[in-house]
Amino acid sequence: MSPLTFEQSRLTTFSLVVLASFAIAVALHFTQLVMVPFVLAILLANLLGPGVDFLIERLRFPRALAVFVAILVALGILTLLGLLMSVSARGMVTSAPIYQARLEAAFADWRSFLDRMNFDMGQATLHDAVQQLPLSQWAGNAAGKVLGLVTSGLLVLVFLIFILTGRRTSAERVGLYGEMDSKIRRYIVTKILTSATTGILVTLILLAFGLQLAVVFGILAFFLNFIPNLGSVIATLLPLPVALIQYESLWPVIGVVAIPGAVQLTIGNGVEPVLMGRGLELHPLVILLGLLFWGLLWGVAGMFLAAPLTAILRLVLERFDTTRPVAELMAGKMPLVLTASSSVQTGTWNRQ
Repeated sequence: MSPLTFEQSRLTTFSLVVLASFAIAVALHFTQLVMVPFVLAILLANLLGPGVDFLIERLRFPRALAVFVAILVALGILTLLGLLMSVSARGMVTSAPIYQARLEAAFADWRSFLDRMNFDMGQATLHDAVQQLPLSQWAGNAAGKVLGLVTSGLLVLVFLIFILTGRRTSAERVGLYGEMDSKIRRYIVTKILTSATTGILVTLILLAFGLQLAVVFGILAFFLNFIPNLGSVIATLLPLPVALIQYESLWPVIGVVAIPGAVQLTIGNGVEPVLMGRGLELHPLVILLGLLFWGLLWGVAGMFLAAPLTAILRLVLERFDTTRPVAELMAGKMPLVLTASSSVQTGTWNRQ
């Protein structure tokens, strides 16, 4: 049997990588109830790790005591996030019937106006459809998913205890692990700071306009800012239906969308890149594709985790010659290719 040519070998390797990636994706989808808390625990341990190292190395705390202090901090963070998410969920559920009634009243006025003008746009059918909109059910389903994320906090804490207990000190983190640790921690800290600033500013702006559910929309802006690109757009447009129902004039409606949108744009494209430096080195298109991929696998939780998980994947792919061109593409750079003169003989990489 003749040996495989270099091209055939590369094609075989690529096919095996594709099949393995598909199998891993299927496994991740069916194990999401465990994997999502596990990944959250890893990211939280990455954030709290320097504090644990400081307590152990500088203050000479026993490891068990240092981990206990970190767990208390993590418990406080998860409790605060849970309270914020619960407030948002309750606000959506309690306000859904009110705004459905207002929507029906506004649509009835629009229908009567068209009827007086003897203009038929099928408004009777549309009116019936509006009356049958299950806003309360939609709000309840959304709240159930939000509270489901909160209930996974206990499993996150269990994973976090074991991760922090077996964590190596900062002096021992080198190579790929050290690079992943520093970049992901910088991303998480920057996102927390910018998201909190965005949420506070959006809340204050909406309160200044007297918009109902202003605090809820500010909390949602905080959480949605963790979803790259798409989250800020959703957070900007979320108050629009409430504003259209609440205000009779057009200017307040424009204000509650335009001013928070300007805040999102300024922080997302001005402040955040300065704080993050080189950041995760991901092309915007790759971030969008990662958002769709992880959202397909793990739903809303996957969308929140899409950016750091995609960045970790890029760092891993960059370490191997076979997958380095993919990592180059993910960073928005021209990939490395094999030149015709060296591909068969040496297989060394050169930039085209």
